[in-house]
Amino acid sequence: MKKAQIQFALPVSILRENDSFIAYTPALDLSTVGDTFEEAKKRFEEAVQIFFEEIMEKGTLEKVLTELGWHKQENTFAPPVLISYMTENFSIPISS
Repeated sequence: MKKAQIQFALPVSILRENDSFIAYTPALDLSTVGDTFEEAKKRFEEAVQIFFEEIMEKGTLEKVLTELGWHKQENTFAPPVLISYMTENFSIPISS
């Protein structure tokens, strides 16, 4: 018997910190790390799969997603929409 599947798009940021790559999504407040861009991406896909398996197994899918800002659309959920991604410059005075 084929399992039902949910499909959705997530905003994912991949950052480089020294020799590591960090994949993060604010839609699930979930991140992972890899030694390469490809490894971080693959590990992130695995982390998303595990995340959903766990909350579904615990019966907390709706509660967790609602707390993360998702909204129910018909029989599925939609993640929060990323409105903007930008780099801002800040000047902060420091004491010497």
